[in-house]
Amino acid sequence: MKYFSILIFTCSFLFAFNSKAQSTPKDTSLRLVEKHDGTQYIAKILSDDGRELLLQTEALGKLYLPKSEVKRISRIDDVGEIKNGEFREDSPFSTRYAFTNNALAIKKNQHYAMVNLFGPEIHFAVTDRLNVGVMTTWLGSPLVAVGKFTIPTNNEKVNFSIGTMLGTSGYLNQFQGFGGLHWATLTYGDRKNNISFSAGYGYFNSGDDIYNHELGVYVGDSTTNTNSNGTTTTYYDYPDVPRNREPNLLKAPIFSVAGIFQVTNRASFFFDSMVALANSNRNIRTTTGGDYVYDPVTGISGYTSPFVTTVTEQQVSTVALYIMPGMRFQKNDNRAFQIAIAGVSVWEDGNNYTFPLPMMSWFFKF
Repeated sequence: MKYFSILIFTCSFLFAFNSKAQSTPKDTSLRLVEKHDGTQYIAKILSDDGRELLLQTEALGKLYLPKSEVKRISRIDDVGEIKNGEFREDSPFSTRYAFTNNALAIKKNQHYAMVNLFGPEIHFAVTDRLNVGVMTTWLGSPLVAVGKFTIPTNNEKVNFSIGTMLGTSGYLNQFQGFGGLHWATLTYGDRKNNISFSAGYGYFNSGDDIYNHELGVYVGDSTTNTNSNGTTTTYYDYPDVPRNREPNLLKAPIFSVAGIFQVTNRASFFFDSMVALANSNRNIRTTTGGDYVYDPVTGISGYTSPFVTTVTEQQVSTVALYIMPGMRFQKNDNRAFQIAIAGVSVWEDGNNYTFPLPMMSWFFKF
């Protein structure tokens, strides 16, 4: 009876232990473990006693790591992103090309800054769908606020976004100038390879008003003088054409096509482009009349007809295009560098102006 009781107790213990083991299976998923010094391990967590972790790594085997040295632990859902023993996470830089951005969202708290030859900018991920930022030059003026809201779809490769930029000229022109750009974007692809199509509307006011002549036909005044010999001479003046003071506002629809394609685990090719189609009205002033004659017999000279000034309106079309191909090199998940060589062309009144616009940019995640 004694041995039977021991057997029953042993079987019950083994059954309970086996049930507990079956109810709480070991988590064997891969994790990205990052230390405070930036060292990263791709490993399975074998145990966690609260003070240290026991990791199973491919490169180093089993490794004990004090938890005080651990900055973060992330689950790796896509093992296909592990290449050459390194895992490339989704970085906030993947939402950006050169000047434009795509419709992919910056994940919450994945803020980033970008520094280029023209000035700095910083962007904050408020939520997984909303991010805001500010851009400026090295002079601190002008100053531009930026915002983007992402609209995902049921297809993870198709995303939409709406964005806005509002800026002021800052202290350079006593805050009198202002401008804005509002757009919508469609992006197809993932964070490594995608293409985006954007359409928007931009405007800019330098803060310095312009003066345009009023449309119409204007005739100058005349003055008739009697000469000593009894003849008369008529003098004609230029007409006084009234002018209106108007704001110097430039506005145009803007379109963009951009994309990025991963070449290696740390390098990507990207291209950016933007075209603005602007139509503006320009006042054309022409003056006729006022024929000048000289009589060698009498020695009398003067104008024989009045001055007539005609002010008409002419529509001027301007097309501005920039195309910017480049390469991005991502040293790690927190740093990236890109270089681009661009060309800018402007067509107006049959004239073309083209100039280069090289750019180097540094990205920092914080």
